[in-house]
Amino acid sequence: MQEVHEDTERCVRAVRSKDARFDGWFFTAVLTTRIYCRPSCPVVPPKAENMRFLPSAAAAQQAGFRACKRCRPDASPGSPRWNERADLVARAMRLIADGVVDRDGVDGLAQRLGYSVRQVQRQLLAELGAGPLALARAQRAQTARLLIETSALPMGEVALAAGFASLRTFNDTVREVFAMSPTELRRRAGTGGPASGSLSLRLPFRAPLHADGLFATLAAEALPGVEEWRDGAYRRTLRLPNGPAIVSLRPMPGHIAAELSLTDLRDLHTAINRCRRLLDLDADPEAVDALLAEDAALAPLIAANPGRRVPRTVDGAEFAIRAFAGEKAAALVAKHGEPVDDPGGGLSLLFPEPAALVDEEPVAGLARALTDGELELGAGSDWTRARQRLAALGPGVDPGMVELIAMRALGDPDAFPRPGGGQRWRPWRAYAAQYLEDGVTEREIA
Repeated sequence: MQEVHEDTERCVRAVRSKDARFDGWFFTAVLTTRIYCRPSCPVVPPKAENMRFLPSAAAAQQAGFRACKRCRPDASPGSPRWNERADLVARAMRLIADGVVDRDGVDGLAQRLGYSVRQVQRQLLAELGAGPLALARAQRAQTARLLIETSALPMGEVALAAGFASLRTFNDTVREVFAMSPTELRRRAGTGGPASGSLSLRLPFRAPLHADGLFATLAAEALPGVEEWRDGAYRRTLRLPNGPAIVSLRPMPGHIAAELSLTDLRDLHTAINRCRRLLDLDADPEAVDALLAEDAALAPLIAANPGRRVPRTVDGAEFAIRAFAGEKAAALVAKHGEPVDDPGGGLSLLFPEPAALVDEEPVAGLARALTDGELELGAGSDWTRARQRLAALGPGVDPGMVELIAMRALGDPDAFPRPGGGQRWRPWRAYAAQYLEDGVTEREIA
């Protein structure tokens, strides 16, 4: 199947119409100016013969193009492809976004994927025009820009928090990618944010977004101590690689306002990525709704509330344990949750790690499988293998439970936890399930 960036005519039309739906799907490199933009860039589009279309910001940077100062292509929504697929490249991209390369290197990425380093590099280069190191470098540059523009941290601390090995590498990368020094970037932003681990950010998404339905689900499922709905925002604790964090997510016109309180700023990009995944912000709602609206039963629900998202999770293991525990989840959290301090609200606990629950029913078998590595529910999980391992945990694990975990924890957009199959809604059955919550009866969908 032809990738979006390979369809030159379609890309030119998107750029000329400044179509924001394609932001993150591809990037436009302008040969005359040596800059790269998102398709919706507000500047006058260049001539078609001066455009080159690339599949990733990393590929544009590797080819010697600098990020546009107007449209900030490095901050566009992520490509929906990486959350819609379960192949090697998609799994690798989800792991890179979660910070695996920065923490464990390319060897660690390959090990998590179950492939050789050479295989991973070859496939990423073939599809994205950049290898794992270049993709991680682009991610570090974006994190650096966020910290430069939203905090008052000294540049040395920004460099360390963004994952750069040295201040010199940090300075060189920022100049190369953004055509400005770190000091110039901060001066241009005109902001002087906090010098602590508390940051205020905007999380972009592709419109439309039915925020009411999404946040209502999260608020209704909130576990005391771990999550809460306070003053129009969903707040929760996060367990991150370098320490706990608290996030507040508030729906706003055109973006999600995020307040992050981090123990260690090195976790910034991982925290952002997990929040985006929780809210399904990289989805392509127009593509989903267009297909599902062909069904007469779903069409009026989509017309009434377009842009439904699948509420996912910040931690696949956590969601699976909650699903298995049911009403007992709150008691398990109260007994085994780790204390955190929340001066701004009522949060008090981190969700317990699986190792703490291996003797607790009804989640003991699941907790042991997660602790021993027999079951992997992280960003780079193999969806087919995870389903098989879940189903093998015991007779009490029915297909609906497996599909619910596949939908919410693994992020499979075609998972369908309801009876009946819904074959005509493939490959978006998880989104059909969200619309079904609006009142379609089983008889209507049979």
